[in-house]
Amino acid sequence: MKKVLVLCTGNSCRSIIAEALINAKLDGVIAKSSGVKASGKVNPNAKKLLEEKGIWKEEYHSKTLDTLIDEEFDLVVTVCDHASQTCPMFPRPIPKIHIGFVDPDGKGFEAFETTYKEIEEVLLPAVQKALGV
Repeated sequence: MKKVLVLCTGNSCRSIIAEALINAKLDGVIAKSSGVKASGKVNPNAKKLLEEKGIWKEEYHSKTLDTLIDEEFDLVVTVCDHASQTCPMFPRPIPKIHIGFVDPDGKGFEAFETTYKEIEEVLLPAVQKALGV
């Protein structure tokens, strides 16, 4: 199994959606997500959307990077510009890719649906390519 860390600033919308999509749609890949400055909560619209899509898991929650820094990942994916610019150093070299998405936080439910679709169409193939799966 390949392990992917999806990194964002708040770990409440984009990174949680990406984590859920990778876990649901990419065979042989396990994703976790984290925030550079985690908000401590999952955006209610992100959770609602993932529940509607049938891919929500209760283990998805907003967490800080220090809870995952010692885990070994095969790839780090940043999904916002801030996380890309402040991506921390890991104990061992890890390939990184950046694919930025507009933050749907504070917008209507449709913005979350758009973000979900963009992550599914853009990020999933990029992760597959980067991991060679």
